[in-house]
Amino acid sequence: MAQRQPVGSDAAEHDTAGPPTRGDNTQQMRGAVADPPAAGSGSGAGYGSGLTVAVDAMGGDNAPAAIVAGAVAAYREAGVQVILAGQPEPLLAELATHGVSAHQIPIAPAEDVLGMDEGALAIRRRTHTSIAVACQLVRKGQAGAVVSAGSTGGIVTTARLRLRPLGGGVRPALAAVLPTRPRPTVLIDVGATADPKPEMLVQFAQLGVAYAQVTLGIQAPRVGLLTIGAEPGKGNKLTRETHELLVAEPAHGASPLSFAGNIEGGDLMRSKVDVIVTDGFTGNVALKTLEGSVRFAAAQLRDTVTANRVARAGAMLQRRAFRELAERLDSETYGGAALLGLGGTVVIAHGASTARGVKSACVLARDLARGQIVDKIRERLGQGQPGRFRRRRDQSPGQ
Repeated sequence: MAQRQPVGSDAAEHDTAGPPTRGDNTQQMRGAVADPPAAGSGSGAGYGSGLTVAVDAMGGDNAPAAIVAGAVAAYREAGVQVILAGQPEPLLAELATHGVSAHQIPIAPAEDVLGMDEGALAIRRRTHTSIAVACQLVRKGQAGAVVSAGSTGGIVTTARLRLRPLGGGVRPALAAVLPTRPRPTVLIDVGATADPKPEMLVQFAQLGVAYAQVTLGIQAPRVGLLTIGAEPGKGNKLTRETHELLVAEPAHGASPLSFAGNIEGGDLMRSKVDVIVTDGFTGNVALKTLEGSVRFAAAQLRDTVTANRVARAGAMLQRRAFRELAERLDSETYGGAALLGLGGTVVIAHGASTARGVKSACVLARDLARGQIVDKIRERLGQGQPGRFRRRRDQSPGQ
């Protein structure tokens, strides 16, 4: 998925309007609704429950058309209960093109929209954007997860403001799934916290383990630390200190980790471990490099199998295998990256997501909410997490 500059800060929370209750389109377009439909109220079974997904319908390069189309596909094909957050008039028009009413997929009015290049200060002042409304639905318990294809920085900042990090100084991290074999691998962090301390990377390992347990069904995920060599002493100060913490007994009541040692860049796609831990800067670069490599390899393969008549005939015989390979390597298959470590579930889809990618993101968000990912993370982190982190050993006071 495409990542923008990692940002994040805390600020005062603001309430926003919930999704509309049952009523006519005139009321919805005026935004004259304050309370969402309750579960089993007759306004859509399951709405207002912890499995409802609040979708930022205005975020992304192809919004709102592709976002609404993906939400409709998730609703019809996967049974995901969806609430759209955004400007009512265009959303109602898009729903109509799919033969869906706002009774089936409610709309939470939000007239403001974050741009892809909005700074953190501007975001803190924008309290009624579509992503803010979606996050507030989760904070109020009217939805169980958020999906957005908007600016990664804007989503992270807004989510931190409204969903709040888990207690004890936990920093959020983005977890992405790499299409390795025989089973996928979780890479964390890929862009939420660019310059973490060693203790934060240990927390990221706990977040990644919980994510692998819920999404991949791995009971005891193996954890690897991304650095420049397999030996324990390899790497910079951050990775060396993190390695020391990972091999030590868990602190502050946290759950044990199955630490397998260091992982090099060449091991990213080898499925040597189940969870690869790194800082947000390195993880973001690694993920984008892999995405670019996959696109390059796919283009080269396409040129090769269409080079002449014999090659095209061979490709026809292998078309099923090629389709399966394309499906496995397509980032839209996995729905995006999950923002973990907050008091709510957030899935960030690729900025250029099509309807297929948005549908996958909605299914992933629903499954994370169903798997109670936030509660599992709390359990793994324990109750005694420190509120402060030590300075790095290479830092002097004031740095």
